Amino acid sequence: METNKKRILSGIQPTGTFTLGNYVGAVRNWGRLQDEYECVYMVANMHAITVKQEPAKLRAQTREAAALLLACGIDPEKSILFVQSHVPAHAELSWVLGCSTPFGELTRMHQFKEKSAKHPEDINSGLFTYPVLMAADILIYNADLVPVGIDQKQHLELARNIAIRFNGNYSETFVVPDGYIPTTGAKIMSLQEPDKKMSKSDKNANSFVLMLDDKDTIIRKFKRAVTDSDGCVRACAEKAGVTNLMSIYSVFTGKTYAEIEAEFAGRGYGDLKLAVGETVADAFEPIQSEYKRILADKNYLDGVLKDGAERAARIANRTVNKVYKKVGFLQLDK
Repeated sequence: METNKKRILSGIQPTGTFTLGNYVGAVRNWGRLQDEYECVYMVANMHAITVKQEPAKLRAQTREAAALLLACGIDPEKSILFVQSHVPAHAELSWVLGCSTPFGELTRMHQFKEKSAKHPEDINSGLFTYPVLMAADILIYNADLVPVGIDQKQHLELARNIAIRFNGNYSETFVVPDGYIPTTGAKIMSLQEPDKKMSKSDKNANSFVLMLDDKDTIIRKFKRAVTDSDGCVRACAEKAGVTNLMSIYSVFTGKTYAEIEAEFAGRGYGDLKLAVGETVADAFEPIQSEYKRILADKNYLDGVLKDGAERAARIANRTVNKVYKKVGFLQLDK
């Protein structure tokens, strides 16, 4: 997979079905990037165990996540798609990078504070150090660009700092990655608390839409979306719920806020909610059909993941060998 194209790396955790927010903020763009960039995509199952997981469920969800990524348009002929734990070099590089990452940098990570508050019974060291593993995920492929949601910018900045520091200490080794952040619909908010990001870990199932929700469920969730008492379809900071619905509608229809305001002029929020729900459900229907077809073909899916892991490992192992040599690890002739 050696080309003159810039390389993109991104990953997603297999902790349940992807939400509408995952799709709009990340996955939707991945298929579109394949012709312009050299793409490396991973199912980040090593990151998933920073929170306790049921082993059998995690295995099943890992395969399901890969099937859903393929259904969303990732082409294994154009891109590398693999499962993180199938490439041990990620963990090997993470250890080296962790040994040159100041403790203070990790204490400033917002997500550690948030997840610690959410899971006070399981504040493990992996939860604290996983941004270093994330840096290893990126740097091991010398990725030029990383498609990240707005909430991941801090982790990307850490990866950049780690790369710059290592290059300064040991000579030029890593590409310093830049972020690739969509400008429209980059952050989809909760349908029930529109000042918070949509999350599948929310206790209120009406707060999020899952990519595998059926049409009736999707429409029902949008009908229950929080708006306000104004009744006017208009985008502004004071109307977070309505603006979130308009943002989602804009992503799937390509219409501007001005066009959406004109479309729903003199009409109530009920019409907007129904239109958004139907538009999202119609967009997800062909993806759901393809997902079911791929998941049912175990030999095909596992073959894609085996090939992807082999291709990813060829790149990753070269990077780790170079890093091991630079830090002074004794290497044996092969």
